[in-house]
Amino acid sequence: MRAWWLSGALTLMLWAQGTVAGTLLVVGDSISAAFGLDSRQGWVALLEKRLEEEGFEHSVVNASISGDTSAGGAARLSALLAEHKPELVIIELGGNDGLRGQPPAQLQQNLASMIDRSQSAGADVLLLGMRLPPNYGARYTTSFAQVFADLAEQKKVPLVPFFLEGVGGVPGMMQADGIHPTESAQAVLLENVWPTLKPLL
Repeated sequence: MRAWWLSGALTLMLWAQGTVAGTLLVVGDSISAAFGLDSRQGWVALLEKRLEEEGFEHSVVNASISGDTSAGGAARLSALLAEHKPELVIIELGGNDGLRGQPPAQLQQNLASMIDRSQSAGADVLLLGMRLPPNYGARYTTSFAQVFADLAEQKKVPLVPFFLEGVGGVPGMMQADGIHPTESAQAVLLENVWPTLKPLL
């Protein structure tokens, strides 16, 4: 009787372990923090709904902070990895670096550090690329955008080339400040991410 009970308990434990899904950790700035909106309207909240609708049992932790830079994300990443032990880290940072005119080399170093530490912690990484408005000059905007492409190739991580595709500079898709996406843009942001994200789950 005892042997049967132990066998049954072990089978139940193994089954339970097999159904436990991982955590998706989003480390971003105001775009992922849904600045100017109710957080329940943001693309990360829509991602949670999409996961549930498609039968994925992953949990989502949104660790995005408005105004954050790649340096800020790098500084707080280790604690986030230790606390949440994510299966996947989605990095959405760099926009504030560019708006402040910080050197692309510094951005690349910070993001590379985040990718390396995430992978060392056993997590996959999805990198969301950003681009800057043309008024920052062709040389700077080109160097800035190239950071994301270079990192994706060097670190062998999937990349969404331009997270704001179909949103940035599009009438009705940006709030009055011209920087933050509107509520109607959030579904577009999710669709920009989902085709690259889904195969990683």
